[in-house]
Amino acid sequence: MNVIFQTWSWYISGFLIGMIMLSLIYFGKSFGMSSNLRSLCSMAGLGKRVAFFDFDWKAQRWNLVVVLGAMLGGFVAVHFMGDASNVDINPKTIAQLAQLGIEAPNGKLMPDALFGTAILESPKSIFILIIGGVLIGFGSRYAGGCTSGHAISGLSNLQLPSLKAVIGFFIGGLIMAHFLLPLILK
Repeated sequence: MNVIFQTWSWYISGFLIGMIMLSLIYFGKSFGMSSNLRSLCSMAGLGKRVAFFDFDWKAQRWNLVVVLGAMLGGFVAVHFMGDASNVDINPKTIAQLAQLGIEAPNGKLMPDALFGTAILESPKSIFILIIGGVLIGFGSRYAGGCTSGHAISGLSNLQLPSLKAVIGFFIGGLIMAHFLLPLILK
């Protein structure tokens, strides 16, 4: 039982993801989290007003279970497997965070200045969260899927559009982390 509550190595997690992807391919399914937003909007009745949401969301019920599993897994990971003592953060990363005025996460996985509840007290942080959420929603719709859908499912199916999207995600992430985030946090 102790093995379940420890951090799993990449090759175990990667193998499990690979097996799930093979199962999805076998059953003719494609994986992605952002497609669930369309299903939720369809469930809420937006299909009566917007043609994009007018589809049989019940055929995608299995993917909604994936979202519930991700939320449950996140809860279990934070509350029962949140031991950050076995995670080493690169000293260069800590130095770069300090330059931005962010304290090291000391015994946690993520710094409180970026991921704590105190950010909800700052109008600037709330504005950044809202704009970021809108951009992520627009980007995932424009790219025809999210990072998990393209990087895990699309690349597993050898889809060229997914390769292009993943390259774009990485370039955008690098630009954000190295150029835009330091400007935003000043």
